[in-house]
Parts: sequence; structure tokens; C-alpha cells
Amino acid sequence: MPRIKWTDRHFDFNFPVDLYPEVIERLRGTPARLEDLFKLVPDAVLSQREMERWSIKENAGHLLDLESLVSQRLDQYLAGVPALHAADMTNRKTFEASHNDAATGSILLEFRATRKALVERLDNLEPPDFSRVALHPRLNVPMRLVDMLFFQAEHDDYHLARISELLRLFRRLS
Repeated sequence: MPRIKWTDRHFDFNFPVDLYPEVIERLRGTPARLEDLFKLVPDAVLSQREMERWSIKENAGHLLDLESLVSQRLDQYLAGVPALHAADMTNRKTFEASHNDAATGSILLEFRATRKALVERLDNLEPPDFSRVALHPRLNVPMRLVDMLFFQAEHDDYHLARISELLRLFRRLS
């Protein structure tokens, strides 16, 4: 079944800001869901590509690579900047990282640690902080902090779904 490309997705941020605890829980749970997908999968499968698209490890590494952007954007919200830093839509960091050559455990541990640090920061914010607004550069829409976090949780799920898709594909081919 064809999937909608991440860059073709549209978002409606019309939910109440008071849903921020649930959004934080989605972000908090991503490392565990990622680790669960990796259980008992041989490294050769985790590093296998489907055509020229990213492997399972590269998808996981991409989530890790973007943690610095999310942290930077959180800093920007808290500083009250009018517009967020743009993401590198070429994903140069992921392409240059050679995630397939890295130990699987190191990717998972580093992602867990960086995500834990992000969630701890979020847990220490005050409820009004989640209403802070800045312009998202690619979507060209004003986003509250809670919207940016929802956007990130959706991005996590997009890549987790891709990993699941690759696992099903490689099982059928083996």
C-alpha cells in the first residue's frame, strides 16, 4: 500500500493545548517502541536497503539525528523567537552518518538518552509554555510548542511505520 511522503503531509493543529501531556507521552514512548521493533532482528536485516531507500538502522539513526533540531527548536520557543530554524531537507546528517556501520545498540542507546533528556526538559516546563508560538519554516504556519511536539511525534510514527513495513517486506523475501 503506498504511503504519503512525509513532506507531502498536511497538519491541522486545532486541538487544545491542554493535550500536551499526551503528546509528551508519545515522545517518551518512542525509544521503547523502536527497541521493540529491533528485537531478535539480525543486523544484516537491520542494515538491508530496499532499493536506494534507507535501511531500518538508517531510519532509526535519522530519528536520532533530528533530536538536536527538536532541542534547538525548544530553545527557540523558550527564547520567544518569531520563526523556527529550518530543517535540512536534504537529510545530509543522516546520509553522512553511516548508521549501517554503527553498532545497533549504540544507535538505540543514544536515541533513548537524547529523547530522555528532551522529555525531562518538557516535564519541567509550565503549562503556559506549551502555548508559545513560532512560525514553522517549511509548513509556513504558526505553531504552538505543543503543535511542534505533535509534529515530532507524528514524524517518529512515520519512521516507526516505515521500519515495520521493511520488517514485513524482508520477512516475506526470506
